[in-house]
Amino acid sequence: MTTSQTDAPLLRIEQLTVNLPSGGDRAHAVKDLSFDLRAGEILCIVGESGSGKSISANAIMGLLPAYLRPQTGRILFKGRDLLQLREDQLLALRGKDIGMVFQEPMSALNPLMRVGEQIAEVLTVHGAYTGLARQQRVLELLHFVGLPDPSTLKDAYPFRLSGGQRQRVMIAMALALEPSILIADEPTTALDVTTQAQILSLIKRIQSSMGMGVMFITHDFGVVADIADRVAVMEKGVLVEQGPAEQVLNRPQHPYTQRLIAAVPHRGGDCLTEDATSDPVVLDVKDLRKTYVTERGLFVPKRVVHAVDGVSFQVHRGQTLGIVGESGSGKSTIGKCLLRLTEIDGGQIVFNGTDIAQLAQAQFRPMRQQLQMIFQDPFASLNPRHTVGRSITDGPVANGVPYAEAERKARELLRLVELDESAFDRYPNAFSGGQRQRIGIARALALEPQLIVADESVSALDVSVQAQVLKLLQDVQQRLNLAMIFITHDLRVAAQMCHQIVVMHKGRIVEHGTPAQVIDRPQNEYTQRLIAAIPGKHWSPVGASVALA
Repeated sequence: MTTSQTDAPLLRIEQLTVNLPSGGDRAHAVKDLSFDLRAGEILCIVGESGSGKSISANAIMGLLPAYLRPQTGRILFKGRDLLQLREDQLLALRGKDIGMVFQEPMSALNPLMRVGEQIAEVLTVHGAYTGLARQQRVLELLHFVGLPDPSTLKDAYPFRLSGGQRQRVMIAMALALEPSILIADEPTTALDVTTQAQILSLIKRIQSSMGMGVMFITHDFGVVADIADRVAVMEKGVLVEQGPAEQVLNRPQHPYTQRLIAAVPHRGGDCLTEDATSDPVVLDVKDLRKTYVTERGLFVPKRVVHAVDGVSFQVHRGQTLGIVGESGSGKSTIGKCLLRLTEIDGGQIVFNGTDIAQLAQAQFRPMRQQLQMIFQDPFASLNPRHTVGRSITDGPVANGVPYAEAERKARELLRLVELDESAFDRYPNAFSGGQRQRIGIARALALEPQLIVADESVSALDVSVQAQVLKLLQDVQQRLNLAMIFITHDLRVAAQMCHQIVVMHKGRIVEHGTPAQVIDRPQNEYTQRLIAAIPGKHWSPVGASVALA
């Protein structure tokens, strides 16, 4: 521990309790929460959705909604109780003494203001810098967070930037007045693995160079292993464990922490590499091509994007093919092409001996039930006005199955995905994200498909729920002998789920092999970069039989 970490804490939370409105599943959003944050350290707050992580951060910033108010406790910053400050005092403190980086920069940034103006606004509100000095400070901050060509980029609107660039702008705003504390609330969750690695490296560099205390909120133990000095684990509003990162990661004491760490995806792909060549080929994709052309605008030239550029692969019955890559690699476009949700520009999609790409929509429609998709967002993919039963039975009924038979099958499928039959008559808002994803799986299985395309189907889920859904998918596949295409940006998950993996980059397959071949012996430079960027790759999770080398 450094000398700075032995001094009095920058921030001390003492016995903080925040009540929830009556009628919820528990009385408290946060109960009797106590921890310290010291200068020069990164404290990671870890837990699943609903654990109270973000509530704690918003309580520190004075940003809790009106229906959530601290009932007891203190939040001491340099000796001042933040809970006793007036709104104008909190406004003066936000940004100047405590900066915050939010999870979704597109929501946090004003879409109608240039990014340079938004950074300058932080300085203006606090009366810092004037005139040319303020503009120079904006350029300095953009350069400090590693953004290219700051003099040009400052005049761009947020929608013109990538997700990683927008997050760097948010970090620049948070650092504008060199605060003592930086609170980062899931700042890398929505980012690709290489961009995530860059942002984590940036935050570590900033923390080291400025000596600030960083409170980093995350559900990813790989991220914790890479950056944390200390770790605090929260469950249902209660702090269940805290201590040095090395201790919590390698010798967790609380059963909840142990369960979370045991659920971290590890390289389990070696057991899925049995020879599949003797199994029938369900899908044979040959030289698939899809190009998007954006229209030319007044000041915007026409742009041609080869989203899928000559892709070929096969999927065998009972096997899973993983398609891995970053945003823009073309992996989700492949999924849409396979289900004819977008028309292709060239190549063949041979499904059970028939090139479905050549079929008219009327000819393809009867085959659609044999190819089903599980979508990324379980909240958006279910109609909130339809009961779960209707969501599952609509497809079979539309394909001529009598309703009584469709209902019997739907209730059977709910049991298969480990949900109670009573879910049939309830609405989606009565279920958690993981339960909704199970409903999505049941809906996909209702038409008895031979091939399922799972498009980032677990990326929105907490690590323990993710582990449950992945196991469920594997069990269902083995029981029904399904072929599956598993689209993901997470190589760890692909290694655990897939018999074969293809790595996509700019519309092309750059690597193809078993999980062991792709992860242990990558041949392509791009694949090597992806693997090098995996968070926590040098940490072996407790309870995992094999970890990433």
